[in-house]
Amino acid sequence: MAEEKLDESQEMSFWDHLEALRQGLFRVVAALLAAFVVLFFFKGFLFDTLILAPTRPDFFFYRWFQMDTGLQLVNIELSTQFMVHMRVTAMCALIVCCPYIVFEIWRFLAPALYEHEKKATGRAFLFASFLFYLGVAVGYCVMLPLIVNFFEGYKVSEDVVNTISLNSYISTVNSTVLLFGIVFEIPTLVAVLSQIGLLTRETLVGGWKYAVLIIAVLAAIVTPADPFSMLIAAIPLFLLYGISIMVCKKAEPETDEDEPEGEGAPAGEAGA
Repeated sequence: MAEEKLDESQEMSFWDHLEALRQGLFRVVAALLAAFVVLFFFKGFLFDTLILAPTRPDFFFYRWFQMDTGLQLVNIELSTQFMVHMRVTAMCALIVCCPYIVFEIWRFLAPALYEHEKKATGRAFLFASFLFYLGVAVGYCVMLPLIVNFFEGYKVSEDVVNTISLNSYISTVNSTVLLFGIVFEIPTLVAVLSQIGLLTRETLVGGWKYAVLIIAVLAAIVTPADPFSMLIAAIPLFLLYGISIMVCKKAEPETDEDEPEGEGAPAGEAGA
């Protein structure tokens, strides 16, 4: 049965595949537009409840770690607030539609897979959606407050007053949230590389020293250069590395190739 299904998918011509891809892209664009239109009318919720919450001192992260912060944003250009509204709505539409986009990718690939491969691939795509949302949550709830708190209070001189523009803050929000959403897809990539035989669990375990160095560098890049922020950023990255080890396949034991018949046989047997 599996072979028959695979043969049917192989009978599709190049143009059939191109048409399937076109239809999938059309559905994704339609879903994004629909989400954008709906979210556009929830401006108060998006900004007052979500986007601007990390600028206020009552944000839960600041209360938990007893941080004193309060970012005052200003707008210095005529059209910035409208354009920011559009950008934030587009980002939120992308985040909301992520599972559907992943589903469309799986839907395009599924006809070329055997039945057992479909199940494994479907679980991988579901896992990828979960990790993306987890990364978005970490970026918004943890990393964004750290970045805001650090740069809001950092001054080269007391004579220089920080006046943060709305556009600068929104750019930080978008880059931080989406960056961590993408970074958290690493275990999915590891699982794929493991399935095709390019990566093994032993490789990851043996390279933990290099992983520590790379994670430290990444934590320094995505956070302000203070030890507390780097530690907070490194913890989820170490957890990701541990998850990557768990989802990675073990190396298959090497087996000696069968010796040709007659080779190495005792002299007595050969003479017989």
